[in-house]
Amino acid sequence: MFELSFIWAGIIAFAVLTYVILDGFDLGVGILFPFAKGERDRATMMNSVAPIWDGNETWLVLGGGGLFAVFPLAYAVIMPALYMPIILMLLALIFRGVAFEYRWRTERSKPVWDVAFAGGSLVAAFMQGIALGALVQGIEVADRAYAGGWWDWLSVFSILTGFAVVIGYALLGATWIILKTEGSLQRQMQNYAWWLGAGTLGFIGIVSILTPFQDPEYFHRWFNLPGSIFSVLMPGAVAAAAWTLFSGLNAGKDGQPFLAALSLFVLSFIGIGVSFYPNIVPPNLTIVAAAAPDESLLFALVGTVVLVPLILIYTGYAYWVFRGKIDPEEGYH
Repeated sequence: MFELSFIWAGIIAFAVLTYVILDGFDLGVGILFPFAKGERDRATMMNSVAPIWDGNETWLVLGGGGLFAVFPLAYAVIMPALYMPIILMLLALIFRGVAFEYRWRTERSKPVWDVAFAGGSLVAAFMQGIALGALVQGIEVADRAYAGGWWDWLSVFSILTGFAVVIGYALLGATWIILKTEGSLQRQMQNYAWWLGAGTLGFIGIVSILTPFQDPEYFHRWFNLPGSIFSVLMPGAVAAAAWTLFSGLNAGKDGQPFLAALSLFVLSFIGIGVSFYPNIVPPNLTIVAAAAPDESLLFALVGTVVLVPLILIYTGYAYWVFRGKIDPEEGYH
């Protein structure tokens, strides 16, 4: 019988990836927000994500809630290990969400909410990157509980991945604005996207080189069959995505750079999966060992089979309704 735990691992991975690529670009818009040239551009940038940002964060709830429900041991290990970056991320997302509502209600305090929007986006992205780096490093487990220290999450490698995620999200944000705007703002973001794309590729290269040395098991997976197949294929796939990104930017395409930037994140996510599998919490807590009883997995799966397609339909409909370019004269008021 196929392990229900692996089905659920796929569902959680899908939810996390969907969150990263959807909320990633609207966090990226916030990261780039301070660089807008004037109130008109700032309002246009915010309006480009205002109708969809809260729906994008649905996937964070599904990923985190699903982890708690179906992999309780993994949740019980990860949360104590990453309390600080996760709490800071959630606080940043709260400030950012409030800024969406209050920025349009005041003139005197608008600069305060601008800072909340940009700062919340930056901190949330940075903390997500740090949490990722800490997870890749591995979490110390003893007697089915977290056995590490309070500051184990903070290291040179986790800070590096924090900056990598910030730059990557900014690339997603820039290419999203290219897709949704015209004129001077679009040209500004085309210029930014070129440099952000180069920075993202640089960070992907550095993190990819360092990851196999974080744990001997990673090195084994990447340089022995079947993982070595990915070691050969992944650089070519990343190079193809990079060519698509830069050729789209140079040709003035609207949608091609955004899709290429998304593909870079998908490829990076696949790389993390190759490093982790079959563990859910590296270096040695496996998917099967961390899973809830099969009865619980099956019960939760019945609801999820209904819920996830509904969320996908709602999300697709929302993007369809708000498709096309943003009119600077209209917006989220």
